[in-house]
Amino acid sequence: MTVPLLLASQSPARLATLRAAGVEPDVIVSGVDEDAILDKLRTEHPDAEPGDAVLALARAKAEHVAAEYETNAIVLGCDSMLEIDGAIYGKPGDAETAVARWRTMRGRSGILHSGHWLVDDREDGTRGSVGSSSATVVHFAKLTDDEIEAYVATGEPLKVAGGFTVDGLGGPYVERIDGDFHGVVGVSLPLLRTLLAELSVPFHTLRE
Repeated sequence: MTVPLLLASQSPARLATLRAAGVEPDVIVSGVDEDAILDKLRTEHPDAEPGDAVLALARAKAEHVAAEYETNAIVLGCDSMLEIDGAIYGKPGDAETAVARWRTMRGRSGILHSGHWLVDDREDGTRGSVGSSSATVVHFAKLTDDEIEAYVATGEPLKVAGGFTVDGLGGPYVERIDGDFHGVVGVSLPLLRTLLAELSVPFHTLRE
């Protein structure tokens, strides 16, 4: 019997990654107030690291969906942020911000942090809740101003963490990564497998 997985994220890249691994999750977008969650984290933990921030957001998304809906599934929440020189970058949101971001990123390296949180919301499950984050070093190409403006004009970098992708139009502008490729896309399959094991759920049971 297949163990049901519910993805608490609107990211098409995360959904595509899971589907490529043979997993077909349901999707419910959490709609949590991310700014409020981060403000609370900074107030309660002034020394919080980037990995703590993405983990807090991933947990909030998973727990919100599990609490608000009768999922009867394992709920997966995720969040990603890019760190460069200690500064944290989420989704640019607009073209001006994306262009400025890429002028900072080009020819440099950053760390993509991806938080993962699982809530076992199955009626016959463990009812456990576990999470962790992955960190991957991303090396960006030295783009010209024309390349930056052309990429931003596609609209893709406006709506993704860090303002780039490795599996889409941004692929040519990432020279290499040191770490887990899928973690940069948005969901680390090896980490997901490890977290599932903590809930006594083998990864392959998601696709049986």
